[in-house]
Amino acid sequence: MTTGDSDGEQAERAAFILGLRQRGIRDVAVLRAMELVPRPLFVDPMLRRHAYDDVALPIACGQTMSQPSLVAAMTEALGVTADHTVLEVGTGSGYQAAVLSHLAARVVTVDRYRSLVGEAQTRFEVLGLRNCTAYVGDGTLGMPARAPFDRILVTAAAPDIPMALVDQLKFGGVIVMPVGAPEEVQTLVRYVKEQSGRTRTDLMKVRFVPLVPGAAATL
Repeated sequence: MTTGDSDGEQAERAAFILGLRQRGIRDVAVLRAMELVPRPLFVDPMLRRHAYDDVALPIACGQTMSQPSLVAAMTEALGVTADHTVLEVGTGSGYQAAVLSHLAARVVTVDRYRSLVGEAQTRFEVLGLRNCTAYVGDGTLGMPARAPFDRILVTAAAPDIPMALVDQLKFGGVIVMPVGAPEEVQTLVRYVKEQSGRTRTDLMKVRFVPLVPGAAATL
């Protein structure tokens, strides 16, 4: 538990981790990372009483913060280790990137909304996450200046994985992202890039906001 937590906060976090276990999350490193990140810091103050509920929550710019069990499941599927550099497409509140920062050597996260990136970077600094940096940009293009990546996590849906992301992934690397049409039920998939091509594993049905090309002109 984080030093300085009240007894009530410690109990709430313990119940939070127990709930993730009951929903099938088994990776001890992922559970520990989820425990270390104070989710209320990433939630709108008006909704903080729901911070540890297993529900999706709205954030600024019409975006959504995924429910904790989905964050944990996607992180577990990514298979991050301490020597990996990870690209996240879709910074949002910064919560997913903060979780990844406790597992990876380096996390690079990109979002099309400048205000979300600024808020997320401030949260990273408050938490002392020096291995996690947020950038404004077109997530469909990845971050070629920071490539190649060992792992790529996309938190928005597209009809297929953008080739720019495949090109920036090392051989043996993994991409986890929702695939499917906007406004419909999508499939969370795990791609592994091999010399001979890509292998795909379908994980679960999900609903995500669409992956939109370009950076937002405002916000």
